[in-house]
Amino acid sequence: MRFVQRNVELEQAGTRLERVVAGSMRRVPRNEAPVLAWPLVCGSAVAERTRAVTFAAGILRVEVADTGWRRELQALAPRYVATINRYAGQTVSRIEFVVVAPDVVAHEASTAPDETPSNTGSRL
Repeated sequence: MRFVQRNVELEQAGTRLERVVAGSMRRVPRNEAPVLAWPLVCGSAVAERTRAVTFAAGILRVEVADTGWRRELQALAPRYVATINRYAGQTVSRIEFVVVAPDVVAHEASTAPDETPSNTGSRL
């Protein structure tokens, strides 16, 4: 019984937190909200190795360091789009992952060859 009560409390806290985030995103300029929402949506492990740079015509452009990251993130893109659209006041129709030199991506990080979004433990 106590476990069920704890789960309900956590769900309520999560709902309140989501409302706060969505409210904050709706206060920034509309074309910036998807860019600002990216690190919240993708999680810290992915955010450290990527950089959302622009949002225009429904497309969020995210820079990644290599084709491995692009491939992994493309597979997760529908989940990211759905979550961003819950928070931002703009509708993101798709995410375009663009490979750039690793030193261009925000928060430079040296990644091991086996460190990809699917096994870094990030959560939405």
